[in-house]
Amino acid sequence: MTDKGGARAVGASGERPSVSDEEWAEFVRRAAEEPGQGPKEPSARARMVTERLRQEDAERAAAAGRRGKWFRRKAEPVRNEPPGWRTGPAWQESRRGRGRLKPALAILLIAGLALVVLKPSLLIDRLTGKADQDAKSRQPLAAESARPTAPPTGQYPDRPTLKEPFRGSPAVQWAEGEAAIELPEAKAVGGLTAEQVAEGLKRTKQLLVLSNLDPATVGGGRPDAAVKLLEPRQESVHGLLVKGLDAPGKDQDPVWMFSRFNPAEVRLVGSVVKTRGRMTFEAGQRPGEVLVKADYTFVYPLVRAKAGSDEVARTVVRRQLTVALDDPQRYTVTAGTLAVVDYPNDIGNSACGVYDGFLHPSFPSDARPAGEAPSGPPTDPYDRSKDISRQDPEGCGVVTRS
Repeated sequence: MTDKGGARAVGASGERPSVSDEEWAEFVRRAAEEPGQGPKEPSARARMVTERLRQEDAERAAAAGRRGKWFRRKAEPVRNEPPGWRTGPAWQESRRGRGRLKPALAILLIAGLALVVLKPSLLIDRLTGKADQDAKSRQPLAAESARPTAPPTGQYPDRPTLKEPFRGSPAVQWAEGEAAIELPEAKAVGGLTAEQVAEGLKRTKQLLVLSNLDPATVGGGRPDAAVKLLEPRQESVHGLLVKGLDAPGKDQDPVWMFSRFNPAEVRLVGSVVKTRGRMTFEAGQRPGEVLVKADYTFVYPLVRAKAGSDEVARTVVRRQLTVALDDPQRYTVTAGTLAVVDYPNDIGNSACGVYDGFLHPSFPSDARPAGEAPSGPPTDPYDRSKDISRQDPEGCGVVTRS
């Protein structure tokens, strides 16, 4: 409606109309000159609808802005308008987006199927639970604090490889080399001070390392450093082993104390020898004497010395070493040496009847292992639940695993 002056009136909301006074005057003039031809003002209902839509757009934009603060992202106003006829509705854009995902999913599916074809054990191990058991079997064991009550539980019959030389063996969970030989806390006992006991424990570990873990010894070298730790006046041990190194034989074989392999025949895979066992000490029967008892198993992964060889075999050596620490105030001793009381051994996967000062492993592909044919009872070289027998075995035994 108009007021008496013909000007547009302000609406009830207090908002000034969008048509200026000059435009309205021109509209009235043209309507008078050409009735029915002038432009028509939008109806009041149309103006109300337009205003309502504008307010809804503003409210949406404000709400989106508030939400965007939580995500630190600028909100774009949402327009209350129908989709453009050129762009098409939003559902068409969504379908095109999903369509682009199909080739990518197909590529992933094909790659997965190819991997399963090339290595089906990945799927089989997952379905049968073997993968989880393998992961559990690789977790390192705690240090051995007491004698086991039974052999290690059975392992999967996986063959060792150059990359995984302990695969399929209980030793995969064992500690490596020298770090596995942990010394007990020394204390005064048997008339010796804690310091004397600690020194004796340290020398015992040195003897074990130099005899079974030193790369030079394992590689077939002469273990002179280990020999120096043996009491030189003890002819039954020191003298016998020295003679054995010079002229090995059935009655004086260096492998009774030293783990040595012929470098012309085999070599160690990598530099790791898995080791497990424990060391204890107690007062001896004589005053001023302490007995140190060490019980350790060493696992050696080996490959033929020939270039390009990739077949891996393992030799397992268990040693129970007992040495006496004597009070130098009571007994005559050579400083810095150990008196060996006992040193039985149990060797798995080495040729019987060969006495050349070296261990000789057999490989799965060997048509006939070197030495005597197996004739004795089967044994598990990983069984640490019993003492090593000090009696000569009946015939050449066979190991149940290596």
